[in-house]
Amino acid sequence: MKLSVYNTKGKETSKSVTLSKDVFGIEPNNHAIYLDVKHYLAAQRKGTHKSKERGEISGSRRKLRKQKGSGAARVGDIKNPLFRGGGRVFGPRPRNYEFKLNKKVKTLARKSALSQMAKDKNIIVLEDFSMDSPSTKGYVKILSNLEQENNKTLLILADSNKNIILSSRNLKKSKVLSASSLTTYDLMNANKLMLVESSIKEIEKNYKK
Repeated sequence: MKLSVYNTKGKETSKSVTLSKDVFGIEPNNHAIYLDVKHYLAAQRKGTHKSKERGEISGSRRKLRKQKGSGAARVGDIKNPLFRGGGRVFGPRPRNYEFKLNKKVKTLARKSALSQMAKDKNIIVLEDFSMDSPSTKGYVKILSNLEQENNKTLLILADSNKNIILSSRNLKKSKVLSASSLTTYDLMNANKLMLVESSIKEIEKNYKK
C-alpha cells in the first residue's frame, strides 16, 4: 500500500511511502486481537480487592441462643454470614489476573490491528518532526492542521521523544508511543493512526519476522 507523506502543517509533500504487505496487508485475525486486548486489560487490574470472611471478623464465638426451644431457627455465633456485620461467604480475595499469551499470538494481533487500520484507510504518514520544548498548544495545532483535533489519535514515533509525549499528555483523545511500546489495545482504541516516516521502518522490523 502506497501512502502520501504529510508535513505538520497538514500539507501533502512530494514524498510517499510503501507499507509492507507482511505487516499492513494481512487478513486481520479478530480472535488474536481479542486475546491480546484481553491480556493487556487483565494486566492493568491490581487485584487488591478483599472482603473479610467468617474467620477474619472480630467478635464473640458465643452461641447466640440455645439450640432448641426458642421457636426460631438455630443459629451459631454473631459472625454468621446471615447477620449484619457477619463474614462474607466466598468473598473476593487478592489475585493476579494476568495470563500467558504466546509471542506469536501478540505479533499476529498487532499486525492484524495495523492491517485493519490500513484497510479502513485510517493511517496518516507524517514527516519526521521534533519539538524544542513541551507545548500542548503546538501539538493541538498539528492535529488541527491535519483535521484530527476531534478524533482519537495515536502517534507512533521511532524513538521516545519527551517533548512530544509531554505535549500530548493533557489531551484526552491523543496518545503518543514509540514503535517498541505499541500495543493492540492502543491501536484498536484509536480512530486515526499517525506514523512518522522513521517509525514505519521500526514497526516493520519488529513485526515482519
